[in-house]
Amino acid sequence: MTQLSPEAFAIIEGRHADPFRYLGQHPDGDNAVVRAFLPEASRVEVVGERGGAVPMRRIHDAGLFAGTLPGGLQRYHLRAHFGDHLVDLDDPYRFLPILSDYDLYLLGEGTDLRLYDKLGAHPMTVDGTDGVGFVVLAPSAKRVSVVGDFNFWNARRHPMRVRGNGYWELFIPHAKVGDHYKYDILGPHGEHLPLKSDPLAFAAEMRPKTASIVLDEKGLPHPRPAPAGVNSLNAPISIYEVHLGSWRRKNGNQWLTYRELAEQLPAYARDMGFTHVEFMPVSEHPFDGSWGYQPTGLFAPTSRFGTPEDFSALVDACHREGLGVWLDWVPGHFPDDPHGLGHFDGTALYEHANPMQGRHLDWGTLIYNYGRTEVRNFLVSNALFWLDRYGIDGLRVDAVASMLYLDYSRPSGGWIPNKFGGRENLEAIDFLRRFNTELFGHFPHATTAAEESTSWPQVSRPVDTGGLGFGYKWNMGWMNDTLSYISKDPIHRRYHHGDILFGLHYAFSENFILPLSHDEVVHGKRSILGRMPGDNWQRFASLRAYYSFMFGHPGKKLMFMGCEIAQEREWNHDHSLDWHLLEDARYSGIQSLVRDLNRLYRNQPALHELDCDGAGFEWIITDDADHNIFAWLRKGKHARARCIVIVNFSPNVYYNYKVRAPFGGKWREAFNSDSAHYGGSNVGNIGEVHASEGQNELSLTVPPLAAIFLVPES
Repeated sequence: MTQLSPEAFAIIEGRHADPFRYLGQHPDGDNAVVRAFLPEASRVEVVGERGGAVPMRRIHDAGLFAGTLPGGLQRYHLRAHFGDHLVDLDDPYRFLPILSDYDLYLLGEGTDLRLYDKLGAHPMTVDGTDGVGFVVLAPSAKRVSVVGDFNFWNARRHPMRVRGNGYWELFIPHAKVGDHYKYDILGPHGEHLPLKSDPLAFAAEMRPKTASIVLDEKGLPHPRPAPAGVNSLNAPISIYEVHLGSWRRKNGNQWLTYRELAEQLPAYARDMGFTHVEFMPVSEHPFDGSWGYQPTGLFAPTSRFGTPEDFSALVDACHREGLGVWLDWVPGHFPDDPHGLGHFDGTALYEHANPMQGRHLDWGTLIYNYGRTEVRNFLVSNALFWLDRYGIDGLRVDAVASMLYLDYSRPSGGWIPNKFGGRENLEAIDFLRRFNTELFGHFPHATTAAEESTSWPQVSRPVDTGGLGFGYKWNMGWMNDTLSYISKDPIHRRYHHGDILFGLHYAFSENFILPLSHDEVVHGKRSILGRMPGDNWQRFASLRAYYSFMFGHPGKKLMFMGCEIAQEREWNHDHSLDWHLLEDARYSGIQSLVRDLNRLYRNQPALHELDCDGAGFEWIITDDADHNIFAWLRKGKHARARCIVIVNFSPNVYYNYKVRAPFGGKWREAFNSDSAHYGGSNVGNIGEVHASEGQNELSLTVPPLAAIFLVPES
């Protein structure tokens, strides 16, 4: 055997950090020497464009070959013998770099907002040869190799070259769409890390397998757009929150596929009158019980329900039905599964090294290092990716409070203050502002919503006025106060009258969404129906009154799947909703009520045009705690766009109940939750109700545990 250099042994041993320096072709006087590492080959020839095949010498038994091409540097390919098979191969080490110097400049600056066009695995043609270009960030790695279906998962076959700031790249000829792959990484001290999935993989294997899959994501069918203005502040926004794995099931508890969901879910949501669907996280995740909130593949729709093309078809079906589509997005934390982002290159690349900054105590997950340029760019690009590639209309950002506070759910002394000694996470604040600025700048018709449970100011106010820049904020205070109130026996509600009134003190400080989300129907909290006190009649009547109160209250609406059919038990992600309940008129009555509330909300401008503006609301009755009655006026932009809402949270009927109207004339009962159609006692106001002249006072029959909505006759 030829005396070999240390570089040759580095190739053989799979630890060379710059394989292009040794492999491929290199000048050798008037000729070119070509070196190739093909462990499984028995013989190899190099075929140059200027002449015939030249046998290559085996210079090491491990499979290292070398040969000389006469005439200097030129295009060539390899011809290898694998047993009885003769295969022509393009050498990955003869191709020029994938990333340009300008790419590297933008990546280093953190301003390449289409990171997904550069990193990840991209089918491409280079110098007339089809293959896949792989690019991954691992700045502290000693060596990175691509392993996959195309190289027998042998890390010595395809070591990558490192470029500026730790971006590793390699074009692998004849790799193709559908190939499975991972990254084999040696850490900063030469330690061998667990095989890593691609942080920018566009598709992934079905759990428990964890390989990434090559996808031509640029060729994904792009869904048709949602209706114009679907996210506007003055538009009716009623969101149906869905966990795709448990909305419906088939054939003995099997998931529906994206395509099957596309055939059923959008039509159902539209028939129910919802304006949007919000999918709980669809990013790839290893554990079903995380519901998607511990994602490992932020750029890949989960393979549980089908392919990325199938997911795109689901979005398109929603848009075809006139629905906006929002996704839950999780930039606050990620799991520490060995194949994921944690300790990616042998160091804390995506997370903080110090566990007092980098680990969530509640969830056992890792926290992104928002102060790192590459991490901010990764997350902002991911947000834009879903809108760009899949036509998503909005992102609901999970657990924003956990991002904003350094001491979130931490004991005294268990957190690190910011540079001013405070508890605010300054890097996370900057990240959220940039995320919103870029998203609205590139997709002005899209929106964002924050799940933020504290009194942080100006969450949904513009960045240039000091806000975080979100389009909307979940009103967690409203949800907690009102669920607490409605869970009490009617006889005790008079002592908690303020739970209903309090929310209106701050109702217009943000652009609020009123959420009855999945979090309110799990972990022993009971279903929404399960919180209602009293006998069955009172329980269903209270639920009807509560839902009606929600739709009459200022703010956009969100309802988790199952709430609309009065799901009796808590939600279980392993089972379908209890659709059989609709065979009982009490449950189908609730479904009809929600359908009609959605239509009323959409059809009455007074109920949505000024949802986020104090000019759209006026209290009429706040002080009747003895009767558990509240009344208010909702206003639209037009002077006649008015709606009076009266809610009676007691089981008593009140006759000749006086309510002030904004003007005299005829008023009509447009909705009554006590209608027999919904399972109620059918007490109400038939025909027109006249407001008395001068005092503009209505004399009404107020049904028990019910809400009525009155509108002026045109």
